Amino acid sequence: MMRNVFALLAFAGAALLAAAGGASAQQGVGSIITAQMFESMLSHRGDNPCQGAFYTYDAFIKAANDFPDFGNTGDDETRRRELAAFFGQTSHETNGGWADAPGGPFAWGYCWVTERNNPPTDPTYYGRGPIQLTHQYNYELAGQVLQLDLVRNPDLVSSNPEVAFKTAIWFWMTPQNAKPSCHDVMINNWAPSDDDRSLGRLPGYGMATNIINGGLECGKGQPSDGDTNRVGYYQRYSQMLGVGVGDNLSCENMTPYGQ
Repeated sequence: MMRNVFALLAFAGAALLAAAGGASAQQGVGSIITAQMFESMLSHRGDNPCQGAFYTYDAFIKAANDFPDFGNTGDDETRRRELAAFFGQTSHETNGGWADAPGGPFAWGYCWVTERNNPPTDPTYYGRGPIQLTHQYNYELAGQVLQLDLVRNPDLVSSNPEVAFKTAIWFWMTPQNAKPSCHDVMINNWAPSDDDRSLGRLPGYGMATNIINGGLECGKGQPSDGDTNRVGYYQRYSQMLGVGVGDNLSCENMTPYGQ
């Protein structure tokens, strides 16, 4: 009888540990972007001719764990909105969709791993990974933070999915010269100055677009193709994550930095 009691206690203890481990696994970003959600959001990434099978859920979660504030700051609504914004922007950067694509034009994020323009922006430090990391200075700065020599080995970003996600999250979390970080914008931790307001730079998703590619896509007085595509992805993911999109979706009236 005593042996049975000990066996029951051991079983109960194991069950509690398993439950605790399961709960722990669902903390942070993984509690919102579950494996099932990741697959639903990016369901065509491995379809022919896409390269996106490279992008795995495990690689995303491991990379996110190195940036504890990413998708993990503020209330549940703020966290969901930031993650919808991150995937909206990176899906545009890796976009493989077209107007009448199966599932719609915004179901084809994370199709490409490397820059599709021909010739590339830079013959060595061309766009790679979810954010399409470009230019030597970005490879150098990201490498310093990640403790990787991305200047000598930029192909790590296109051959190691965890590194690829880490460079994207690094860019998202890091202010760029005069620009705030996309993270601070999307968690409402950035307040525009009077000069910013006079230049149309206001909090919201459009400001993230301005930070990432404002020189080509923003301040045109009407939505550019890139701006429109970024918004379309963001709206799709916001709906899937059950969160409102907020204000200032477009950057059409935001003056780009450096102008």
